Amino acid sequence: MTDKNIYLKFVEADVKGIISLYWDTAPKTCEAIWGALEKPIQVPASHAIFSGPEIMMGLPEEARNFDPTSLPPENQTVLPQPGDMLWFYQPKNFFKIDPDEFWEIGMFYGEGGRTFGPTGWISCTYFGNMSEGLDAIAEQCRLIRREGIKTVEIGRNV
Repeated sequence: MTDKNIYLKFVEADVKGIISLYWDTAPKTCEAIWGALEKPIQVPASHAIFSGPEIMMGLPEEARNFDPTSLPPENQTVLPQPGDMLWFYQPKNFFKIDPDEFWEIGMFYGEGGRTFGPTGWISCTYFGNMSEGLDAIAEQCRLIRREGIKTVEIGRNV
């Protein structure tokens, strides 16, 4: 157990939430994400298509300092809770309809979420949960559905 945690902030709205990491149940994934966030990242957040109340953010190339194929499945589920943060790596040509490589960080902001994609259920690793600020963050997430992509910053909460 460690007290290292991260934050997610909607840049334009200046709304921030704190994410407690699951060091006990997803230690390798937490270590990789923590290392990737040595410097805060700013990325576009879009709304998920298939999984319900989820926003998705790609890990930018400059933060990809680990081998995603070396991460074991940890703390996996297909039925996340509000505030749950997921890690999903899509290698090149994984999906017939999307041949691109994708390093995904996702966050579920409401009830009824599921990790469901274009080919069906996809079990993902859950590495943390938003323990502070979820209501305000959830409102920003809902705005993405109506207004489109928003910029978020993710970094170490020090």
